Amino acid sequence: MRRMIRFKAVILTAGLFFSTFTGAETLNGVDVGTLRPAPAPRPERLLLKPGDRLAICGDSITQQRMYSRLVEDYLTMCAPELRVSVRQYGWGGEKAPGFLARMTNDCLRFHPTIATTCYGMNDHEYRPYEERIGETYRQASLAIVRAFKAHGVRVVQGSPGCVGVKVPWAKGAYEEMNANLCALRNIGIEIAEAEKTGFADVFWPMLTAGAAGQKIYGANYAIAGSDGVHPVWAGQTVMAFAFLKAFGLDGDIGTFTVDLKRMRMTVSAGHKVVLSKDGTFEIRSSRYPFCVCVPRAQSLKEVSPLPVCHDDDIASDNSIRSAMTLVPFNEELNRLTLVVKNGKARNYSVSWGGEARVFSAEQLARGVNLAGEFPANPFCEAFGNVDAAIAAKQNYETRQIHQLFRSPEAKADMEAVVAKTEQERESLAAAITEAFVPVTHVLKIEPQ
Repeated sequence: MRRMIRFKAVILTAGLFFSTFTGAETLNGVDVGTLRPAPAPRPERLLLKPGDRLAICGDSITQQRMYSRLVEDYLTMCAPELRVSVRQYGWGGEKAPGFLARMTNDCLRFHPTIATTCYGMNDHEYRPYEERIGETYRQASLAIVRAFKAHGVRVVQGSPGCVGVKVPWAKGAYEEMNANLCALRNIGIEIAEAEKTGFADVFWPMLTAGAAGQKIYGANYAIAGSDGVHPVWAGQTVMAFAFLKAFGLDGDIGTFTVDLKRMRMTVSAGHKVVLSKDGTFEIRSSRYPFCVCVPRAQSLKEVSPLPVCHDDDIASDNSIRSAMTLVPFNEELNRLTLVVKNGKARNYSVSWGGEARVFSAEQLARGVNLAGEFPANPFCEAFGNVDAAIAAKQNYETRQIHQLFRSPEAKADMEAVVAKTEQERESLAAAITEAFVPVTHVLKIEPQ
């Protein structure tokens, strides 16, 4: 895999994510003192429940079907025991009042049990903050939360993200727009605390990750995308990270514990040892780690394909792996841990799939995260297959809501259109289940 340098030191920049203030006078050219970010609440427990029906609601950034895909990828493959089903409701150009007007017809009819919102980007009007902007956003967001709660839906109030330096349609300066977005973020925190809902802080980790990315990878690194608004894979991964963390997920994908004295491996739930011989262990896993790339290009229509492993450039803002160096995704959400005990040699080679790494016996005794150490791993192909099925479903969900629910047929008989389109969607959902199959993989541990 090209440029397989592991930027472990870069992970230290992830501390920016958790700090309300960084101590820096400026962040990506923005005076931190003018932002006044409120402390973001953190989940005290897992907000998801088995069998949840998740509605992902937002504007054109949601309609890109990138962070929403990564969230569904994660819930489907990394936390399959929760059996969460997902629908995305992104609508380009939408503000919070726009979703409020359509949420009964488009969303509540499908009886979600939990919902995420991500508005504010269009609501801030790409201009300096005004009380009118904040009050309109507050009232619409509050009404959305209360409408969901009235229907028994738990809510994660998401903040808007940040903007980049060059927004072609901007009416304000870069610093003024981000101050406006931060103000809307703070309003979202007030709503979440008052209504006792969850909160996903998208703005602050995107701003801080973007600053870190430019410092490490160069001034052209654009966490908010080339147009300053629509992120590609790095920014979308930071967004997915924010929402997954807001759900209260613990990130434990599994643990493989090897006793070299007995040449035995024990595994956690979701994994099974099939064969064990002379330091080689064959494992069948029904729970995947989150994969950052796929072995070959996917043929996906109207959606962005996942990065291809051998072409993936960690310095690119269109790399999922790039985002992993800017926020602690692997450390906090993607831990597939190998623990090796009773090692007599100083170092050991660990082979997994077609890759090999050398670790000290001390490192292995503490545990190494296979998902972080092996970006190209035996799960990548299967992960890509499931992601492609999820992409097809989410693509249809956009067509279902945008076109078919607004068609002349729907105006004549909405319920008939709903029933017909749901048959199509159900077949696409079934394809996800069919694609998600156990993966058999081999770990080999040899003294060096």
